[in-house]
Amino acid sequence: MTPKNNILIAVIVGLVIIASYNVDANPLEFAEGLPNLGIILDEILVLENIVDNMKYVPSALLAMLETLQMAFIGTVIGVVIGLPFSMLAARNLNSKFVYAPIRTLLAIIRTFPSILWAILFVIVVGLGPFAGVLAIIMYTIGFVTKLQFESIETIDSDPMDAVSSIGVSKFQLIRYVVIPEAASHLLGHMLYMFDYNVRQSAILGIVGAGGIGFFIIQYIKFFEYGKAAVYLFVVLIVVLGIEWISVKIRDKYIVKSQHGMEITTK
Repeated sequence: MTPKNNILIAVIVGLVIIASYNVDANPLEFAEGLPNLGIILDEILVLENIVDNMKYVPSALLAMLETLQMAFIGTVIGVVIGLPFSMLAARNLNSKFVYAPIRTLLAIIRTFPSILWAILFVIVVGLGPFAGVLAIIMYTIGFVTKLQFESIETIDSDPMDAVSSIGVSKFQLIRYVVIPEAASHLLGHMLYMFDYNVRQSAILGIVGAGGIGFFIIQYIKFFEYGKAAVYLFVVLIVVLGIEWISVKIRDKYIVKSQHGMEITTK
């Protein structure tokens, strides 16, 4: 560790302490509040309550199916809409008069988290999963487009220069060079956004935008933690399943394409 690094670490630690004081982050209050978890665990882990709450599993599965559908629709449409924007926002494909305003627009879209978009669309289209789908689409457009145009900007310029030198159009350049070169990254971004959107969809119900989150927040508001735990457990299982499937897809298509090797998984 050099003196410069020590000073940097000290500055970061000092800023963390100051920020913690400003936001009233008190570790003692956290430690004192931990016993309150026992109240929730007592209700959740009682065998009689577990057996009684199992009747809510079918309802939880149906709500989770709605959540998955919301995330799937929002991710696919968001990526499809976002791909052309990512091409326009890439600095190695356009002049600053094109990519600068596009990036500004995307930054504005990213400013609002999905739950704020959900509140807006609940006002526009009313309560229900449609508002959640629209919120996911907007957030996906803003977020995945940034990931995509950053990947496009890392493409080796030699193939692009070689193809451009023979007089191909911008569309042909994108179709035959840019998309194939960035395909593995784009697939990775889609998998990441779907995984993220499933998690987000699970909480959009807080503002009435459909999904399993609606049931979770309702039970928590009425202190029915055992019933809420059933829905949370279903979310946990599904998210772990999606994570496992994502790893398999990444190993088969993304890692192999980037490193030219077969990944053996068990």
